Amino acid sequence: MNKPNLFLVGAMKSGTTTLHELLAPHPQISMSEPKEPCYFVDPEALRTHWPEMWRMGIWKSEQAYLALFPNKAGAKYLGESSTDYSKAPKLSGVVEKLAAYSPGARIVYIMRDPVERTISHYWHMAEHRGEMRAPLAAISQDPHYTEVSHYALQLRPYIAHFGREHVYALTFEALKNDPLQTVLALYAWLGVDTNFAPMDLHGARNATPEAVRQKRPGRSMLDRFRHSALWDKVGGHFPSAVRKLGVALVEKPVHPRNVDLSEVKAYLRKLQVPQAEELALLLGREFPEWKTLYGK
Repeated sequence: MNKPNLFLVGAMKSGTTTLHELLAPHPQISMSEPKEPCYFVDPEALRTHWPEMWRMGIWKSEQAYLALFPNKAGAKYLGESSTDYSKAPKLSGVVEKLAAYSPGARIVYIMRDPVERTISHYWHMAEHRGEMRAPLAAISQDPHYTEVSHYALQLRPYIAHFGREHVYALTFEALKNDPLQTVLALYAWLGVDTNFAPMDLHGARNATPEAVRQKRPGRSMLDRFRHSALWDKVGGHFPSAVRKLGVALVEKPVHPRNVDLSEVKAYLRKLQVPQAEELALLLGREFPEWKTLYGK
């Protein structure tokens, strides 16, 4: 039985979905469906961190995990793309489990300007996980936002367990600016056919929307009722106007482009410029494409 041997491990909000979809059509690569099975995340941690994925139960058996990979004749790689594999220390022990399961695997890590990634992470949490704090308060009070952007911290254990030659790092900016050459370079590193070119090279997936639906403080009981089994039974009996009023009472639309984030960016630069220097020493390259980080 073949085991997965290609892992796109993050970073979250850095183009992992786009890269996953560029790898999936290659005749020598079979990428998992769904994209983020999180098989190597501790189940109890996953239950708290991402309950929807926990309820899918992929973590319960290797058979359920291996069933996610399409049967593709001649595939050199079985791959998956779980960004939760690079969220230490909140989600710990992943690298060790992965290395024990597939010690010769190839690891791919895509990064983004850490200031922009952290802010995008915040809007994701506001939209999907009930983050109600203002951006600066949330980012300064919860270290998880900036830990995910501490790329050297996330990469170092993979290099230690798999070896530098089995870890490939690239940037979201390179993928965005020259998607064809970036993906062909990755194909070459993987040793698969570089004459194959994916059809859809353009268009970001899972980008921050123009308007984010953010929870209003003090409305948690109403929000829980709106997502309860009882509401599933009775909600359809309420007039549309009443349902819309309920949504308006619980959520407010926020347009990220209209939010002044200058203090957030200043706060992040002080923290993340030294971290980028640490990353440059680890990988032996600079990151001039990270314009927001360097105030350009």
